[in-house]
Order: sequence, then structure tokens, then C-alpha cells
Amino acid sequence: MAAEPFRMTVEAGKVREFALATRSSDPDHLGPQPVSPATFLQSCSWWQTPESSVWYGIARDYSRLLHGSQEMEFFGEPPSAGTELEGVMRVDKTYEKAGKKGGNMTFTEVVIEFRDVESGRLVATSRNTSIETSKAVEG
Repeated sequence: MAAEPFRMTVEAGKVREFALATRSSDPDHLGPQPVSPATFLQSCSWWQTPESSVWYGIARDYSRLLHGSQEMEFFGEPPSAGTELEGVMRVDKTYEKAGKKGGNMTFTEVVIEFRDVESGRLVATSRNTSIETSKAVEG
């Protein structure tokens, strides 16, 4: 299942802010035409509408939700300032495993594909795994 596409502009000021917030000292991230740090695309939620999320309209019990993993894959250099991207979020797979403390855990792998609007070229993919436990997470 795929959500509605969203547009994201890689803005120079936002790239520099992100780089400084993550304590990057790489001059490529801080110059006048900065290249985005590898994790910058995770800020895409600021550009998404509710309809561009696969979770739109789905009730989730956040007291039972864990972040399992996050990975980025680039197909060339990370995008530089001025690049306009189109992202599409989709559920790649869902599966269950038995929990070590009893009950089942539901794993959901969500992928976002980022394409350059001008060329249509696949720039990067983001893969996020969330885990829903059978009971509330303690702490």
C-alpha cells in the first residue's frame, strides 16, 4: 500500500541548520550550496501531509510502539540545495515474531522513495522498521 506523493525542496538554510544541529563540521554541509547530510531526508515529515503517510487513518497504540531500525540508501551523492524531490511512502512488509517476554511483536517495514522531480531519477530510499508489542512498553 502506498500513500499519496509529497514534494520536498532541499533548502540551503535548512541543510545548514540540520548540519549544525547534528554537529557536522563538514564544509560540504555548511557552504553556500550545501550538500545535505545523509540523515537530512528524515526531516521529510515537515513536508508531508497526513495523506502522504501510510499511517493516515490507522489507529495505533503508541504505548506499544518501538523504533526498530532506520537506514538510508543513496543512488549517487546526497541531494544538494535547490533539488526538489518527490517522496512516496509505502509499506514494504509486515510480519510477526514471538516476543521473548511472551506475546507477539508485529514488525512493519516502511520505505520512502525519493526521486528528483526534474529528472525522475531515484535519489535515495529510507527504510524504517517499527515494532508493535503485544503489551505496553515499560518505562
